[in-house]
Amino acid sequence: MMAYNKVQNATNRTFERTLPYDKYTDPKVLEKEMDVVFSKSWQLVGHVSQVEKPGDFFTVDVAGEPIIVNRGKDEVIRAFYNVCPHRATKLERTEAGNKKILQCGYHGWTFKLDGQLNKAPNFRGEDAACVKDACLRSVSIGIMESLIFVNLDDNAKPLSESFGDFFEKLSKFPFLSELKRTHQRTRVIKANWKAYIDNYLECDHCHVAHPGFVAALDMNNYQIITCDNYSIQGTIVKPDKKYGTVNLDEAEMQGGSFYWLWPNLMVTIYPGPGNMATIQMIPIDHETSMAVYTYYFRDENLTQEEKDLVAFAEQVRQEDIELVELEQIGFRSRAFNKGRYSSSEKAILQFHEMVLEALNE
Repeated sequence: MMAYNKVQNATNRTFERTLPYDKYTDPKVLEKEMDVVFSKSWQLVGHVSQVEKPGDFFTVDVAGEPIIVNRGKDEVIRAFYNVCPHRATKLERTEAGNKKILQCGYHGWTFKLDGQLNKAPNFRGEDAACVKDACLRSVSIGIMESLIFVNLDDNAKPLSESFGDFFEKLSKFPFLSELKRTHQRTRVIKANWKAYIDNYLECDHCHVAHPGFVAALDMNNYQIITCDNYSIQGTIVKPDKKYGTVNLDEAEMQGGSFYWLWPNLMVTIYPGPGNMATIQMIPIDHETSMAVYTYYFRDENLTQEEKDLVAFAEQVRQEDIELVELEQIGFRSRAFNKGRYSSSEKAILQFHEMVLEALNE
């Protein structure tokens, strides 16, 4: 991953036109992105609250690869390809659980929680020596602020060095250590994954599309700052404002902080009781994406204030989905082949330059 410094200011932009629209509509572009972007970047897969006890595990797909994350008997959290080394069979078929041993359902091979082979029933006697080193293939893993990331690139820079001072900034929210993963929602969006990222990285549309958002937050002081492989935007709440039962003047979190991490992760902290949410855009195909919304609160039994906060966030996201789906229709049109940057869209410029560099264009 490149170490991206702050982008040039608006008067010295590298180019004034956006990514070509075929980058959002060409299946060959997505095929290349899966290889040079998603398979070579840190991808959020979970939270330590999902693997609290030895034997706890969960399974995910990353860039088309099946992955299993577990906590070993030695309390170490590891990640492996969820594939048996015998005949490439997917090893664990359930989404989550707790097991003392991992077993393949094809020929009964078993593996210890640290990935080492336990037994290979069809290799006995002299044959046993042939498979003594047949362990699960490990995946690079990084854990920061209780968030679990994996990277399919064996030579990847450590997670702690990949996003500048992002995790240092995140650690300054005192309530984060008390949160756990409480629930997750998914939504299929009829748009290229980059379209949603573009939308997230600017707030020029907020006054038009998000009336509730601009009513609660002080948009006169809204800032967007580009950093090393991530960007941050946000502001403070307006005085005497509330949404639902959340009194923003008395809220634990007095402002909104919204982060983007290369390439497809967004971390949001809304005004209100201690909270965090992550949004991941997972490509389904070149014009369809899966939005994964994950919420983190102190307890899965949400208070009314927390429910109102979620409803507020969901409303903003629904408004964004409608916009990017309309945008995808325009990407396919012959009317234009590029868009234009405004001076306030430096975070989009950063993202686009990183995409082009990854694609070697």
